[in-house]
This record gives sequence, structure tokens and C-alpha cells, in this order.
Amino acid sequence: MTKTTKSTTAQPEDRLLTEEEIRAMSDDDYMNPAQLAFFKNRLQELEKELLKNAGETTEHLRETVLVPDPADRATIEEEHALELRTRDRERKLLKKVQQSIQSIDGGEYGWCEETGEPIGIPRLIARPTATLSLEAQQRRELKQKLYGD
Repeated sequence: MTKTTKSTTAQPEDRLLTEEEIRAMSDDDYMNPAQLAFFKNRLQELEKELLKNAGETTEHLRETVLVPDPADRATIEEEHALELRTRDRERKLLKKVQQSIQSIDGGEYGWCEETGEPIGIPRLIARPTATLSLEAQQRRELKQKLYGD
């Protein structure tokens, strides 16, 4: 009896919305619990994928292959360097993903850090780690282009 009651009350909350359902919601529903659950799930999946990739890279780099030909050795070293650069970018993305999950837990997710305005569902679907609205991001990029970093 408890299981039946639990599943009927928990079922609507447990079901994650689709992108289409979130896009169809009104502006009044912005960052409601269902949307936050959708983005938290998406971020957690991304986090798992990044951690899995990091583990695979570690294992791959441990496999040392001794190749007598200098050209082959250079190719292998270049592949390792490329893989390390990719993992470094993923490490930075992982940090942003974890910060975004924390901002969901803190109730700050989905709001621009500079203006306090909504970032917007389409932007968050495209880039779930976004912390600035599109306008604020464009202003920041223009300043960087004009004045440097």
C-alpha cells in the first residue's frame, strides 16, 4: 500500500521534462522546480561523462608503447599532447558544471550574474553552464575585444 501511494505522488515529480516541454512553458514558470530538476539532471549527466573521459585518458596515458621509429614516437607524443589539452578544457568545463549544480542547490541558477535578469531557457539548453544573459555575454566579449583581457 505504501508503494502505491508513494509512486502516485512521486511519479509527476520524478518524471523529467523534455526540452520541448520546457521551451513551451511561459515566462512565469521560469526556474520552477521541474525546470531546475531538468537542468540539474543534464548537468549531472555531463559531469559523469567528463569524469569518465578523464579516467579513460589516465588509463590511456599509462599504457606506454615503446616505438623505435622517431616519427612514430613523435606521432604518439603529439596525440598524447592533444588528448591532454582536450582533458584540460574538459577539466575547466567540469568545474563550471559543478558550480552550476551548486547554484541550482543555492537557488541562484538561471539568473545573470551581472544584471540579475533571467538568462533564458534557450541559452541554458544550449549552454547549461551559462552564468550571463546573452546581452551581458556580448558586452563582456566586446570589452575583451576592445580592451583585451
